[in-house]
Amino acid sequence: MSTPFHIAYHVRDLDQARTFYRDVLGCAEGRSTDTWVDFDFFGHQVSLHLGEPFKTTRTGKVGEHLVLMPHIGVILPLERWLALAQRLEQHGLAFEIPPVVRFAGEPGEQRTMFFLDPSGNPIEIKGFKDMSGVFAA
Repeated sequence: MSTPFHIAYHVRDLDQARTFYRDVLGCAEGRSTDTWVDFDFFGHQVSLHLGEPFKTTRTGKVGEHLVLMPHIGVILPLERWLALAQRLEQHGLAFEIPPVVRFAGEPGEQRTMFFLDPSGNPIEIKGFKDMSGVFAA
């Protein structure tokens, strides 16, 4: 990774967000105030602020799925993705799109899973066996 990204968005309840991002996803908590909290989201900075989450719609046609737009996400090496998928399943997380292989046998073959945080913010986690395939055409 050359540079981490930073993204900030709204959540309805910081305590619920802390439990989800820290205990379910396994993200380390950083700085916080009464109105926001930062997390190390797989090497990137996610800032969750109290407020009304962004509106989403199922308008992202990817393969056979209509995915929620907008959404945030991260790309992990396959071993980390598999471990996270298992962790989420053990926590009983309800998936919008359960862990699946997408574009099998094609350039850019990947694993993906979609789920919502407690405020309804959509998150996609992708996994690649070969990270050089992230931008394969």
